[in-house]
Amino acid sequence: MKNTTGAEPTYKTKTSPSAEPALQELFVDCLRDIYWAENHLVQSLPKMIGSATSGKLKKALEDHLAETETHVDRLEQIFELLGEKAVAKKCDAMEGLTKEGEGIIESTDEGTATRDVGIILASQKVEHYEIATYGGLTQLAQTLGYDEVSSLLSQTLEEEKQADALLTEVAESDVNYKASQEA
Repeated sequence: MKNTTGAEPTYKTKTSPSAEPALQELFVDCLRDIYWAENHLVQSLPKMIGSATSGKLKKALEDHLAETETHVDRLEQIFELLGEKAVAKKCDAMEGLTKEGEGIIESTDEGTATRDVGIILASQKVEHYEIATYGGLTQLAQTLGYDEVSSLLSQTLEEEKQADALLTEVAESDVNYKASQEA
C-alpha cells in the first residue's frame, strides 16, 4: 500500500517501554485481566468436567484444566519478568462466558450428548476469547520490546489454539452425531 507520496509506508514494530507509559499501563492491565480469567477457569472447569458425558470430552477438559494451571504459572512468571506484582483484575468477559456455560448445563438434560455439545460450544467461546487476548498481548509485548514475555505469551496462544482444535475434533468425531440421534 502506498501513501500519498508514492513511497511504501514504514511501520514501527518496536518501541521502548519508557517511550509509551500509557501503552505499558494498558499491557499490564490486560495481563491482570487474563490472569483473573485463567484463575477463574481453574475454578470453573471442574464443573464442566463433572457435567460432561463423553469420555473424550472429559479428557479434553481435564487436559485443559492442567494446561490452564500452567497458564496461571506462566502469567506469574511474566509479571515477575516485568517487575510487576501478579494482581488479578476481574474479567467481566470471562465471568459472562462461564456463566453462560453454567446456564447450558442447567438447561440441558444430564447424561446427554446434547449437554456435551453445549459444553463444547461454551468451552470454544472461552477458547476464542483467550486466543484473541493472547494474540493481542503477544503482539503488544513485541511492540514494547519484551521478547521473552512475547515468547511466553505466544506459547500460551498456541496451546489455546490446540485446545480449540481438540474440542472441534471431539464434536465432529463423536458428540454432535450422538446428539443428533437423541430423542
